[in-house]
Amino acid sequence: MVNKTSPQPGKRRTKIVATLGPATDDPRVLRDMFIAGVDVVRINFSHGGHDQVRKRVSLVRDAAARVQREIAILADLRGPKIRIEYFEHGRVELEPGQNFNLNCDPAAAAGNQHQVGITYDDLADDVVVGDRLLLDDGMLVLEVTAISKPVIECTVITGGILSDRKGINKQGGGLSVPGLADHDLADIRLVAELELDFLAVSFPRHAEDMHAARAELDIYGSDAQLIAKIERTEAITHLGEISDACDALLVARGDLGVEIGDAELPAIQKLIIKTGLEHNRAVITATQMMQSMITNPLPTRAEVLDVANAVLDGTDAVMLSAETAVGDHPVKVIEAMHRICVGAERHQDNAPPPKALNVRFERIDQAIAMAAMFTAAHVPVTAIVALTESGSTAKWLSRVRSNVPIYAASPLASSRRRIALYRNVFAVANTELGDDMNRIVQQALDTLLQKGCIGSGDRVLVTLGDRPGLRGGTNCMKLIQISADGEADTQTELLYQ
Repeated sequence: MVNKTSPQPGKRRTKIVATLGPATDDPRVLRDMFIAGVDVVRINFSHGGHDQVRKRVSLVRDAAARVQREIAILADLRGPKIRIEYFEHGRVELEPGQNFNLNCDPAAAAGNQHQVGITYDDLADDVVVGDRLLLDDGMLVLEVTAISKPVIECTVITGGILSDRKGINKQGGGLSVPGLADHDLADIRLVAELELDFLAVSFPRHAEDMHAARAELDIYGSDAQLIAKIERTEAITHLGEISDACDALLVARGDLGVEIGDAELPAIQKLIIKTGLEHNRAVITATQMMQSMITNPLPTRAEVLDVANAVLDGTDAVMLSAETAVGDHPVKVIEAMHRICVGAERHQDNAPPPKALNVRFERIDQAIAMAAMFTAAHVPVTAIVALTESGSTAKWLSRVRSNVPIYAASPLASSRRRIALYRNVFAVANTELGDDMNRIVQQALDTLLQKGCIGSGDRVLVTLGDRPGLRGGTNCMKLIQISADGEADTQTELLYQ
């Protein structure tokens, strides 16, 4: 039975991303997942058509409205994933040592015990004799023995059952397939049409792939934030420039682990999180985090440690895939992940004071964010309240790790949804408009008082702009004492013009 009260804002700093699927199509299940603590939902464009996407977006928005939560929607592009084609009978069993060919001809016949077609016509140009090809997330291994275009002749190294449409990776990377496939362009148009919040680009190799995706979003007038899924060896080489070209990184441990090898994956995960933090980007850690809970009601100890370590390393969010999309316990897995995150965060409470933003202050809101976090580290405060239009100040505040909860008060629903991904930032609706900043501040404080996030006698830091309605206009910081009657008593005001 689900506790019908959502976790109080500020109780869990790490955000939870849950993938939608058949297991979440029941509106009651979706509602209970939101109550249990989901912050962002992921729609995987690799499964289902546009009609199904529209239906799930509608379900999300209806359920979010019912539980009065700001739930962001992340669209995950299919990307240029290379797959085998179909078999005559749906599957074959491959034995170690047997010959098995991959046919790059688009007109190749249905597969059999001896060969199968593939979706990437140029694979024969990207491999050489001796290369190893990993199928079905590395469960089967083929070694290239000869190339007679369009056929790649292979020997089975590790056998097993191979079924339709399984993925192919080249061990060590090096495939020249571009970051955006033709089908991704139509999907980006739908993302813009539905006004989704985040767009995840699969298999980017370098910054140019991210720039191409952003250009497509611009064509359709979308302001969706861009997430780079790090799942290619080449992306690790260009990690810094990819970080600069996106808004967030996603540690996609499935395909990445296949390409670089499982022994290298833990260190690379830590590198991606560290690089994201250094470039002031949000980071999502994903893939098989609670895999056993697809069928089991409780996680394994190894899964508990996996999630907790990602939290301790500083990830903004942890993501569930099949666990919620097709699992037997989509609500219980959210509850378990919530508990683990909160438990791990308790051990960060004695962390050293926050470090400076890794950026030269070219924007006033960046300077205000750094000043606020420095002040919070040296003056006891209960909360930081960012009055923000676009959410950018809240983003900068979240980049400096702190135990003080950050409440982002914005009149824009789109900004409040994007904030859902930022670690330690919680969205608050602030509809007071006009030029009276005292009234705007008081409404935000009243909302937090009603939610129990702050109380009388608490000291609160507020960041704001003295020109309401101007995006990126944050230029003030106030230190406010909440009086016994809930009114704001301004003690100190720092103004940057």
